[in-house]
Amino acid sequence: MNMIEIEGLNVWFGHGIDRVDAVRGASFSVARGESFGLVGESGSGKSTILRAITGLAPDWSGRVTIDGQALAGGKRDRAFFRKVQMVFQDPYASLHPRHSVDQVLSETLHLHGIPDIDTRVRSLLDDVGLGGRFRFRYPHQLSGGQRQRVAIARALAGEPEILLLDEPTSALDVSVQAEILNLLTDLREEHNLTYLMVSHDLSVIGHMCDRLAVMKDGEIVEVMDVAALRDMRAEHAYTRDLLAASVAPGVRTA
Repeated sequence: MNMIEIEGLNVWFGHGIDRVDAVRGASFSVARGESFGLVGESGSGKSTILRAITGLAPDWSGRVTIDGQALAGGKRDRAFFRKVQMVFQDPYASLHPRHSVDQVLSETLHLHGIPDIDTRVRSLLDDVGLGGRFRFRYPHQLSGGQRQRVAIARALAGEPEILLLDEPTSALDVSVQAEILNLLTDLREEHNLTYLMVSHDLSVIGHMCDRLAVMKDGEIVEVMDVAALRDMRAEHAYTRDLLAASVAPGVRTA
């Protein structure tokens, strides 16, 4: 069964002569437990799709279905956010600078109605490889990789089934990017998660995803599996250009 189905999605910003069509006619599906990537240059519309799903981009048309439930425009309810969570690109910007790790996780658990918050906070920190010694630290006392681990723990707090990953490692040092990607891979397996991941980096998509959609100027130009990506096989000219411009060894060995 598909956890995510996108059919003929159009997303725009502004109205009248100021309207900008950010996504046009996007269609793809993500099976339960699958990791699906959206790749393309900046401004291609890939992150906008995530924002439409979460209600952060309210002006859209088409059909978006999450675990068999069709979404409407506007705000998402609590049930949606128990099932779907998003991890943003910049972990520092996504965390309150005056809230400790304990406050961030405890408040999130409270909002989701999760009982035994103390035990659950410890479990979440263990899940993301931090442990109790980080519980009462503040964002400025953490490294970029540690902050992203906290952001991932917060996303997991409500025990979601789907994670939307918006360039989750692009703001991090190269030395810690692989650690976060490996953590996400392990969490997907341990918690039977479904991923929809945005990245401009083909090697990241090759490492993390089973299939991917290539976007250009707001449109999906090709959907392919990761084996084709690693073998440098593409049907669309734009995808071939992306592959040629990438670091080929990184793509092939991802």
